[in-house]
Amino acid sequence: MSFTIQNALIPVDSGYETADVQVVDNCISAIAPNNPPFNSPPYQGGNPASNSPAYQGGNPPSNPPPYQGGDRGGQTVINGKNKLLLPGFINAHTHSSEMWQRGIIPPLPLELWIAELYDFTPLDPEQVYLSALGTAVETLLSGGTSVVDHLVLIPGQELETIAAAVRAYQEIGIRAFIGPLIQDESLTAGMPAGDSGIEHAAYIRSTKATLELMETAIKQFHTPEKGVNMLLAPTGIQLCSDALFEGCIDLSDRYNLCRHAHLLETPAQKQLAYEKYGCSAVEHLQKIGYLSPRTSLAHCVWLDDSDIAIMAETGATVVHNPLSNLRLGSGIAPILKYRQAGVNVSFGCDGAASNDSQDLLEAIKIGSILHNITDLDYRQWITPRQSVEMASLGGAKGLNLADEMGSLTVGKKADFVLYDLTSLSLLPRTDPIGLLILGRPTNAVDSVWVNGKQIVAEGKVKTIDVDALRRELFDRSEWTSKRQSQTVSEIEAHYRKVMNLQGYS
Repeated sequence: MSFTIQNALIPVDSGYETADVQVVDNCISAIAPNNPPFNSPPYQGGNPASNSPAYQGGNPPSNPPPYQGGDRGGQTVINGKNKLLLPGFINAHTHSSEMWQRGIIPPLPLELWIAELYDFTPLDPEQVYLSALGTAVETLLSGGTSVVDHLVLIPGQELETIAAAVRAYQEIGIRAFIGPLIQDESLTAGMPAGDSGIEHAAYIRSTKATLELMETAIKQFHTPEKGVNMLLAPTGIQLCSDALFEGCIDLSDRYNLCRHAHLLETPAQKQLAYEKYGCSAVEHLQKIGYLSPRTSLAHCVWLDDSDIAIMAETGATVVHNPLSNLRLGSGIAPILKYRQAGVNVSFGCDGAASNDSQDLLEAIKIGSILHNITDLDYRQWITPRQSVEMASLGGAKGLNLADEMGSLTVGKKADFVLYDLTSLSLLPRTDPIGLLILGRPTNAVDSVWVNGKQIVAEGKVKTIDVDALRRELFDRSEWTSKRQSQTVSEIEAHYRKVMNLQGYS
């Protein structure tokens, strides 16, 4: 498979250039500037953007002949004129099956929100398949080429659940990283006990059985050559024993897989960590060896300075999920502190019942400008170009794949997106990346390639029938505005008490 995108705009240190980007055997084989740089001095040769967040090396051919369109030597040529080419973003944390509950869960903190979520979790693998397709479509059409699915498993149908998501992601062609969400403690164990001495029911599956299940899933579904990667992904310290974490460390080391988890999403989890360990959750995870450059951790809202130092030392990645953190009242993660300390940061949408969307561009915008209120030193604020790098290369680093994807670099995978700079939401013409990140782009994605295969063309997904998906999602659901969660009713009084909220009795 080979093709060339001609005359696309790419970011370089001094502004932008138009260039031809050639793909051979699913990888970028050449990046050849063919016009004087846009908003910069004339191109003098050499590497056009050795330190650009989008272009990171490789020697382009010198003085390439201009392409005239159509096929050239058996190679397809794609017109990139008035389009911006960027590396694909990574939706570095979501839960695809939550799509079935978006817009319905009322304003609740995580510990109560998740109780309602679990009371109404889909129990049909076909629903899992459809919601994985929906998650992939929304990710692709907002600039994403990869998705990290912290997949909620149907009890008793765990392998069928994973198989349904795998089928969806392979059909549509997005690059998928599936981390089955596992735990070995019951839901009430996720809240601080306080002085109540609350007893927790046994979880439905033993730690040993859960680890055996994960090993079976790895052997059955981990097929990177087919675009599906398995992760070890315990839900977090709030619902997992050390034995489960340590078993995941062993499996990830034996099979060379990445690790994922939630970490200190809420103040309740910070309080719980001290109850369980007598130290911070970050300190404890470091002690048991869970933190590493192959570990990505979602949320990380309630870390203190010593925790941040540990994250930097271990090379673990923070996945910033700003919209769900706001939706659930969890707090604002100290992202500027992470960046200043050298911690790698990427972006995630989180599940569509705590964000109610899978619009990656929306998450990137909010996750960038939100922090302007947390630090008066505007020189530390996140620029649009830094946001692009966090969403692409930052996500790749968190998956231990920075050498293979995450930037427009010769030799890397052809995972990239063309944005239509004539879209009304990206006009009038100013800074293309500024318009994309700080604006509210609609219908701006023109084309998407994953592993060199075109998945989106002229703003339409080519690999599946999106209209049929819309009908299925519509027909399998119904309008509703009120429902009653039995579990929330049972645990709300305890939550209000341990969190020192007025009127808890």
